Amino acid sequence: MTPLTLAERIEAAQSAPDAGVVRFVSGDDVAVVPWPQLLDEAIAAAAQLQARGAGPGAHVALLGPTSRAMVTAIEAAWLTGSTVVVLPLPMRLSSIEAFVAQTRARIRGADTTLLVADPVLAGFLEPEPGDPPVVLLDELTRHPRQGAWQRPTVDPDSLALLQFTSGSTSDPKGVMLSHRIICRNLDAMAEAATLDPEGDVLVSWLPLYHDMGLIGLLGEPMTRGLDLVLAAPQDFLAAPGRWMTWMSEFRGTVTAGPNFSYALATRALRRLDPGTLDLSRWRIALNGAEPVDPAAVESFVAAAVPQAFDPRAVFAVFGMAEATLGVTFPPPMSGLGVDAVDRRILEQERLAVPADPAAGPDRVRRLAKLGRAIPGLEIRIVDPVTGDAMGDREAGELEIRGESVTPGYYRKPAVTEATFRDGWLRTGDLGYVAGGELVVCGRLKDMIIVGGRNVFPEDVERAVAEVDGVRAGNVIAFGVERRTGREGLVVVAEIKDPDVLTVRAAVADCVRDAVGLPPEVVLVTPGTLPKTSSGKLQRSLCRTRYLGEDLQLA
Repeated sequence: MTPLTLAERIEAAQSAPDAGVVRFVSGDDVAVVPWPQLLDEAIAAAAQLQARGAGPGAHVALLGPTSRAMVTAIEAAWLTGSTVVVLPLPMRLSSIEAFVAQTRARIRGADTTLLVADPVLAGFLEPEPGDPPVVLLDELTRHPRQGAWQRPTVDPDSLALLQFTSGSTSDPKGVMLSHRIICRNLDAMAEAATLDPEGDVLVSWLPLYHDMGLIGLLGEPMTRGLDLVLAAPQDFLAAPGRWMTWMSEFRGTVTAGPNFSYALATRALRRLDPGTLDLSRWRIALNGAEPVDPAAVESFVAAAVPQAFDPRAVFAVFGMAEATLGVTFPPPMSGLGVDAVDRRILEQERLAVPADPAAGPDRVRRLAKLGRAIPGLEIRIVDPVTGDAMGDREAGELEIRGESVTPGYYRKPAVTEATFRDGWLRTGDLGYVAGGELVVCGRLKDMIIVGGRNVFPEDVERAVAEVDGVRAGNVIAFGVERRTGREGLVVVAEIKDPDVLTVRAAVADCVRDAVGLPPEVVLVTPGTLPKTSSGKLQRSLCRTRYLGEDLQLA
């Protein structure tokens, strides 16, 4: 019988004679650690955690950058049977006060028993009454074993992970995930992606506090003994071309990233001569965590093909923390599917009517197909208000149910109740099903309603990101009610060009061309736009700051 606890799976996979290795990449340094060796180190750390009170029922929070020590500590916490809480790192050094407030809110919101922290980051958290005991990360993983590890008895339905959603700081929501739920999602994703223990090499730079990095790119190899190449997000962001180099040098087959990361990689690939890299083994280029932009994916493919990349490896998916991670996957090696629909009909009638892909962007909206529900999950599209089921190509709210869906948010019964309808998880995403495949249009709460049209902010943001002088990936669009009672369109963009008047005019023209509406354009300095811990733009917070005239204008 397949084990349904993470501790059992970790021990079985990493002690197997055919277990692979982890390559920890930091700059030009690579440390190769066989999984059996990492297991020994994690068992030693687990014994220390048990001596400090960790075990079934305990909540162990971890705060630190991606490193061998951090991975060892995460594994050790699960080996004790504790609930793991991986805390986000600060997005910018200038936001350290917000980081401290956010961290404290999550430590307390998770009822943390023990905090394992990087020494530098721990220094920012001045001790306060009621704080949990702190053990420094390097002490936990550097010292020899003190006492023997006691293999815990763990209930598969006990809490294994509190995955905090990334949008809130003052009132964070912890998604509750049991061992059984996580194991079901790991198995379903492995089946849907046809993971091969003998041939696959996973490559990741994704943050370990994000579900895609923790559960997908670390959890799968950790519980299967697969080869893994692991780097830190800052290594990728400092030089996005490194991601492509890692895929070539270590013969990577599977990797993942949000849409913006592929856009950054595209720029790096364009600077290379054909044949500089060998991306021929790449078979899963998972694109998720934010809306998939077909144009950005196609640009990436064009830049990667001269490096032996197979376009069929594009793997556009839908996932969310409330469903553990993966929800819909396409068949492997099927490439990007695109649905071209009439923009005005979708905006006005919420019907996805096929349109000529060659028509202009003001007539056609090109949307990525995101595959079908993975094993153990179901999806449906319903009317957001009534909950009535929608037909094929009728846009409504996406709902999910199945084996790997959370039972709710930790100690938030009212929020949990509002998130479910008749046993189905309400995602808040607007989408439709075409030919059995999911297509997501946008977030219901972010919809901009102007003149009877439902304008999607993603369309505006992607168009403006191409304007010269605008920082790509740093554009937010939202609606506001004017004094006339009508809603207007506001675009806030970070700029790198000092010629503010020229950029403002170009942005306004771009928006009119893209969606046929005149915007109010607000240009701000780099680093102004609010983002979540996982790097997603926060439209609602930006709107609040705009209304409060609290934006740093360029």
